[in-house]
Amino acid sequence: MSDAQSISLSLISHTNAGKTTLARTLLDEDVGEVRDAAHVTSTADRHTLIETAGGDELFLWDTPGFGDSARLARRLAASAHPLRSLVASAWDRVCDRPFWSTQQAVKNVRDEADVVLYLVNAAEKPQDAGYLEPEMRILEWIGKPVIALLNQTGPPRPAADEAADVAVWRDALGTRAILRDVIALDAFARCWIQEAALLDTVAPVLPQGKRHAFARLAAAWEARRKAQFDASMAALAAPIVRAAADQEPVAEASLADSLRDVGRAVGLPLKGGGKTRGTAIEALAARLDAAIRASTDELIAIHRLEGRAAAVVTARLAAQVVTRAPVDEKKAAIVGGFVSGALSGLVADLASGGLTFGAGLVAGGVAGAVGGAGIARGVNLVRGTVGTTLRWSDEFIANLVPAAILRYLAVAHYGRGRGEWTEGEHPAFWRNVVMEAIARRGGVRALAMLRGSAGQADAGADAWRRELATLALGVLAGLYPDARMPQAFGGEVSPQPGAEAPAPGDR
Repeated sequence: MSDAQSISLSLISHTNAGKTTLARTLLDEDVGEVRDAAHVTSTADRHTLIETAGGDELFLWDTPGFGDSARLARRLAASAHPLRSLVASAWDRVCDRPFWSTQQAVKNVRDEADVVLYLVNAAEKPQDAGYLEPEMRILEWIGKPVIALLNQTGPPRPAADEAADVAVWRDALGTRAILRDVIALDAFARCWIQEAALLDTVAPVLPQGKRHAFARLAAAWEARRKAQFDASMAALAAPIVRAAADQEPVAEASLADSLRDVGRAVGLPLKGGGKTRGTAIEALAARLDAAIRASTDELIAIHRLEGRAAAVVTARLAAQVVTRAPVDEKKAAIVGGFVSGALSGLVADLASGGLTFGAGLVAGGVAGAVGGAGIARGVNLVRGTVGTTLRWSDEFIANLVPAAILRYLAVAHYGRGRGEWTEGEHPAFWRNVVMEAIARRGGVRALAMLRGSAGQADAGADAWRRELATLALGVLAGLYPDARMPQAFGGEVSPQPGAEAPAPGDR
């Protein structure tokens, strides 16, 4: 006989607090209707959040928001008097249908929910939320364990700032038997590791008889997220592996070719000339651009988001870099110098996946300087018996890694409830956490050595994937120090506290 069970979580809150938006993010699908208006959700709707092969199911209920909370609390309290409650319910059903629907939804939560997830709008101060006290009375009437979720917290912030907000709201909600915990879970900017924290919070407040089933459901959720994570790391590794192996033949530039390259870099529509260093770097840059955009598109699809990475126009970004770094006449006089310098800066911007365009990564030392021979810093000239080729330097390849991790963080924190994927600036503190994780593993120099030890393409892809996975999990542990890493991810993180910190040039 099967011991499969069903468990229900009910999302409730004041109206227009973002319940349906959060439901979309947690379910990875578009459910309900989302508008910036009160009472958009009019019925209690059940959705399957997790299920196991053995038949266990975890349901998520999306319910109508509370409008006049004080009136609702009084009406529910009056339900202890059957005749009075019957008359009031009949009146509300005819004369105030939204209010009647809210009452039915609350009764549904009382009858169906194992745990109540109570959303609060963290964008406002608790003392300004006059509905809190009557809504806590409503939750006490429901009588089920409550976990308060802070929604609308804004972009991701350092853990200490988020913990301070949680403490403020915990104090405001007070000590009540029904309130088991307060955690942050923003519908727009949550990450899967925060969902794991939610499951960990739910587990101990469930009825004893349902905890084994919930453990199976949590394991199924972890397996699903682990598969998603592994696919993400493979997608991130792909353009790095390709760039590490990429090369482009180049002809030695004549003076005329070099002048043409400089002219093209400043926007002159010049034609002719052979494949000089500048045009060779353009070819390398275009392939890297295409690979990174394809990787980002795959990452978006893996996370069940909609939209595509921006189709960055190479010429437009080149113009941005040129504008930020005007032509130096002496450097321009070096054969191919100006073009090489501009294009290496261009590639650094493309490598960020649309997160930090312009001079951000250039200033960080990824690429952009010209060498003594006028070759872009990010490109090595390789002479063979059959000619000359260009390839990306070890340092440049290594610096694709922090950009890849930042790109992953941006997508992993993009809740489906937010709508179609759009690129934007990542929080500044993310980069610090990423670089700290890289430092613990020997710094950028250690990453540069990985290119040489990767060997053939298949082995190289696996080596980069494993390194990216270890770094990404280390970064998540740094961003969410109080969260437990799910068991399915065990063994991936290999911190090296005693590892040598990178030299300043590696940062």
